[in-house]
Amino acid sequence: MTGAGGLMLGTYRPGGQWMREPGTAGGYIVTRDVDSLYERVVSRAADIVRPLAVTDYSSREFVVRDPEGNLWSFGTYPGEPPLPTT
Repeated sequence: MTGAGGLMLGTYRPGGQWMREPGTAGGYIVTRDVDSLYERVVSRAADIVRPLAVTDYSSREFVVRDPEGNLWSFGTYPGEPPLPTT
């Protein structure tokens, strides 16, 4: 993987410009060690929506639901490589 990423979470405030109702959001987190992360999530009795599996685009992924109902996907797919610049 190259580059750096970030993730910012905030508290829900009704009427906020960029707010989404709890349970309507989701995210994809890229990880190099999805297998050990999955083991940790399972050991903590998380709400697993889709168990760890290989996708048709060769990523190893799983999906969990957080206490507010939002879906979080974790996997090895880093996205498409950037297009060459000319």
